[in-house]
Amino acid sequence: MSLIPITTLRPVKPDWEALRRCIMRQGTPDRVHLIELFLDPEVKEAVADRLGLCDGLDTAAPDYGYQREVAIQRGLGYDFVRCGVEGLDWPMNRGTTDDTASLGRAGGRSYIDEHTGPITNWDEFEAYPWPDANHATTRALEWCEKNLPDGMCVIAGGGFAHFAEHLTWLMGYETLCYALFDQRDLVQAISDRMNDIYRVALERILQFDCVKMAWGSDDFGFRSGLLISPADMRRFVLPGHKLMAEMSHAAGRPYLLHSCGNLRDIMDDLIDDVKIDAKHSFEDTIEDVVEVKSGYGSRIALLGGIDVDFLCVADQQMIRKRVRRTLEHCMLGGGYCMGTGNSVANYIPVDAYLTMLDESRNWAGR
Repeated sequence: MSLIPITTLRPVKPDWEALRRCIMRQGTPDRVHLIELFLDPEVKEAVADRLGLCDGLDTAAPDYGYQREVAIQRGLGYDFVRCGVEGLDWPMNRGTTDDTASLGRAGGRSYIDEHTGPITNWDEFEAYPWPDANHATTRALEWCEKNLPDGMCVIAGGGFAHFAEHLTWLMGYETLCYALFDQRDLVQAISDRMNDIYRVALERILQFDCVKMAWGSDDFGFRSGLLISPADMRRFVLPGHKLMAEMSHAAGRPYLLHSCGNLRDIMDDLIDDVKIDAKHSFEDTIEDVVEVKSGYGSRIALLGGIDVDFLCVADQQMIRKRVRRTLEHCMLGGGYCMGTGNSVANYIPVDAYLTMLDESRNWAGR
C-alpha cells in the first residue's frame, strides 16, 4: 500500500463547548469534531516530528510533558486532552512479547495472564494491596486547570471505571469464569471494592472545573458476544458504570463509554439504565457506525468508527471516501465525532491516520 505523505493540516480553533453540544446531539455542528481514546506514544512522536507540533517548546521546562500533550492534541485538531488521577497501582499478572508494529516500542507489548490473576481466593483478596484513591495524585488535572488554552478542556479518563477489565484481570479470565459458578461471593466482593475505589477517584476528578466530560474505558466483550453473560454483566459490571454516570450527570458532565466487543445484548441497559451519553469503539466485523446511526445512534452519540483494520490496509482514496460517507450519514443533528474505531495504535500507518484527519477538515456538509 502506497500513501502520499501528509505534512500539514489546516489549523482548527479548539471549542470544547461546541464539542459538548455535538456529543449531546444539540444540532449539526459547524465543523467535524475529532475524538480518540488515545494515540500510542510512538504515533504521537511521529506526528509531532512530521508536523512540527512541538517546535518552540522548552524541553527542559518542568511541565514540558504537559505542554507537549496539549501542543499535539491542539495541533491535530482535538478540543481536549484526556487525563485523570494518577498513581493507582493495580498489580496484575502480566507477560511481555516483542512489538512487531512499524513503530514498535523497544520494551515490547505487555499482556494479562488470562488463566490466573492475583486474586483467585479469599486469602488473596485480603492480601491484595488495594489502591487508595484518596492518595492518588492529580498533578495533570491541576496543571490543566491553570494552563489549558482557551477552547480546550479535559475529558476525564484514567483511574476509574475499569469494572469489567479489572474483574477479568484481577482473577484471570479463566478463573473468573469458574468463579461465576462456585465463588460468586468473591466476584461480588471484588466488584464492590472496585466501586468504592472508583467512586472516590471520580469524586476527586469532578472537582476540577476544566473537566467537562467523563470517559469510562472498559472492554466488555469480543466479536460475537460479551465476556460474561448479560445477567452477570448486570450484576457485577453495569452498576459501577451506572454510578459513574450518575456522578457525572450530577456534576453536569456527560458520561461517555469506550468498550470493545459485541454489546448488543446490553445496549438497552447501557442507554436506558446506565444512561451513557455516547458509545465509543466500533469494529466492522461487529457493526458499522453508519448502520448504527439509524439504530441506537438516535438515542446516544457515536464516537469514532473508522475501522482500525481498514486504516491499516486502505489507500488514501479509500480512506477519504469512507470518511466522507461516514460524515454524510452521521453528522446531521449532531451526535457524531470522527475518529478511529478504537485508538491510534502504532501499527496504523501514520499517513492513513493523518488522511482521516485531513479529509475531516474538508467536510462541508452543513
